[in-house]
Amino acid sequence: MRAPRGASTELAEPVPEADRVEGAPHPRDTSQLFGQARAEAAFLEAFATGRLHHGWMLTGPRGVGKATLAWRIARFLLATPEAEEAGMFAPPPPTTLDIPADHPVARRMHSLSESRLFLLRRPWDEEKSRLRAVIGVDEVRRLKSFFNFSSADGSRRVAIIDAADEMNPNAANALLKLLEEPPAGATLLMVAHQPSSLLPTIRSRVRELRLGTLDASDMAAALAQAGTETTHAAALAELSAGSVGEAIRLVNLDGLRAYAQMVDLFAGMPRLDRIRALQLADSAAGRGAEGRLDVLLTLFDLFLARLARAGVAGPPAIEAAPGEAQLFARLAPNPAAGRLWAQRQQDLGARARHGRAVNLDPAALLMDMVLQVNETAARLAA
Repeated sequence: MRAPRGASTELAEPVPEADRVEGAPHPRDTSQLFGQARAEAAFLEAFATGRLHHGWMLTGPRGVGKATLAWRIARFLLATPEAEEAGMFAPPPPTTLDIPADHPVARRMHSLSESRLFLLRRPWDEEKSRLRAVIGVDEVRRLKSFFNFSSADGSRRVAIIDAADEMNPNAANALLKLLEEPPAGATLLMVAHQPSSLLPTIRSRVRELRLGTLDASDMAAALAQAGTETTHAAALAELSAGSVGEAIRLVNLDGLRAYAQMVDLFAGMPRLDRIRALQLADSAAGRGAEGRLDVLLTLFDLFLARLARAGVAGPPAIEAAPGEAQLFARLAPNPAAGRLWAQRQQDLGARARHGRAVNLDPAALLMDMVLQVNETAARLAA
């Protein structure tokens, strides 16, 4: 962002947004949050009892709604009168973070023109025409300037940092100084996918709101709100580990069908159908297939993790693909087999990371991984 006032200058620029999941609405345009009633209730209780902390860290797996909750809280804070403003005629404490879509604050936040809101995220690098890899210290300095510039009227101000674990060390230290001496009336909402990577002193100066994963019902509702209609919400909840963002990515990359193909291929092991294996591997080769390779590697790792878990806890109650439970029961019939698959998952995960790092041919990488799985299946069968 260029101006101390926050995000108002960015909307006119037709550039990617670092805090948007591809194929889904931006969190500022997501009206409802599903599956996170406990986190919302915790914030409302703090607000109603006068214990509103100046810094909040929203944690949990990637894609479960942390940014959506941050925008809901920001919208709520900027649209709700402070207690002293309402006086003796103050209404009862609010029981929801919902703000009408036609509220002036909601409209301004939708257009990124709310002067009391600052959005801190990875900026666009105009010279290289891409998003920068980290949030730098200059962006945090703009945040400090925003608070200094907007402090004259004494009104409530909110900053959303998405994501806090994308700050480089200098930016993190600059934010720490801001948290140590927070401006009056300021609330900082920090989205953190990996809070353990942040400075312990930052974590100690904020209150945590932990968000959980979504079940099949909440997943279906969240996907419908995002414009992603599906009849396989339960399978998506399984494969995405309850993450709406990951579920949308899987839908966009045809992940459900890819996982079903993988399960069907592995169903014949240790008698591998090499032609079908080569077809699967070749589907991730060639220009423009990077997304396909990413999703196949993700699903490969997930398959092995679910297989290893089945050896210890039994086949999954909910299948992510037809025939999955029967296959798991055969390939991982006991804890010893589960431990072997867990080791294979670790080995092949490292192999995949190395292959990506050295630009190994995608088809060769995937075929080698399939052969390793088949070898393990043969070992168990013997």
